[in-house]
Amino acid sequence: MDERPLLETLAARLRERPFEVDVALAALVGLVTVVAPARTYYPAEAPSFVLGVLLVAPLAWRRRAPVPAAAVVTVAGLLELVAGTDFLAANVSALLMVYALAAYAPPWAARAGLGLGLAGAVLASLRWYSFDSSDALLVTVGAIAVSVVAAWALGRLRRSRLGEIVGLAERARLLEVERDQEMRLAATAERARIAREMHDVVAHSLSVVIAQADGGRYAGRTDPEAATGALEAIAATGRQALTDMRALLGVLREDRREEYAPQPDVAAIPVLVDDVRASGLDVDLLVEGEPRAMAAGPQLAAYRIVQESLTNVLKHAGPACRAWVRLHWRPDVLELSVLDDGRGAGAVPADGLGQGLRGMAERAQLHRGRLEAGPRSGGGFGVHAVLPLGGAR
Repeated sequence: MDERPLLETLAARLRERPFEVDVALAALVGLVTVVAPARTYYPAEAPSFVLGVLLVAPLAWRRRAPVPAAAVVTVAGLLELVAGTDFLAANVSALLMVYALAAYAPPWAARAGLGLGLAGAVLASLRWYSFDSSDALLVTVGAIAVSVVAAWALGRLRRSRLGEIVGLAERARLLEVERDQEMRLAATAERARIAREMHDVVAHSLSVVIAQADGGRYAGRTDPEAATGALEAIAATGRQALTDMRALLGVLREDRREEYAPQPDVAAIPVLVDDVRASGLDVDLLVEGEPRAMAAGPQLAAYRIVQESLTNVLKHAGPACRAWVRLHWRPDVLELSVLDDGRGAGAVPADGLGQGLRGMAERAQLHRGRLEAGPRSGGGFGVHAVLPLGGAR
């Protein structure tokens, strides 16, 4: 049976109850140095017994209140010196208290504890030991002083260790705070991403539906076949929008972005242009250069920028306008432009939620690209974007 987990559990429980541990230590030291040798050291001497208790009992507060506990031990030691009693075994508590001051008390109290301990070494040597020479006195004082310094040094090591533990705990706390902040930022970014997707899906789909509905209404009386085609386009657009919305809701429910998030790419842009053309907008697609491998993120951004730009043309450019979509493949970037000859500045969407043009610019910046949009000098409106093939940083 492995005893290591048992010992680790016991050590953890002892760390959680420091006062109880100190009480047990005081009781053990008192039992060994006061109670057990009572017949030898305290033959019918109640004052010596009381002094022994006063020397040992404060050990129970060596961590909770080290300075008051050390003060009680100091007073008891002075009373022992002036009372004329024999040397008490309970004086070992003085070394334990020097350790406690060095480990748990403020720095000034730790220094004072070292000074009092060294002074006590000299006084104890002079009080309880007889010497034939000064060399013997120095040896005795030195031996006791070394014990005091050793106890103090061990206490300082303990303080250093406690400081490291506190530092590690603080770093762990800061890491936890940083992790929570990163999670909140990730959640915010995810909400923004989903908001952009929903805006693009809903705005484009509704714009196509409205355009088809208007065309079907006018054609219904004179061209029933055209009206039927418009209704079919409305149904197809609605089904596609429903599929995209379900995918977005799947991301929210399952947190499985790669499986559920809609991922149209550059290859789907011709289909998008055909759908918009079927809604009644005269739009042409021009592809220049050889298509190259492109990361999924920039491909989705390119598709959404074209989709949003054509949606804006449908919504704002006015009737009988014409639009052009141009894709230019370069060695390291994809340049895309969406132009129209409609109302110019009137094509700019004015939505207070910051979607539209700002959303397209955010998509481009997310992948180290750039986007420019504005009225054209010859009339109409233009959107121009440059997207690196490699994607985000």
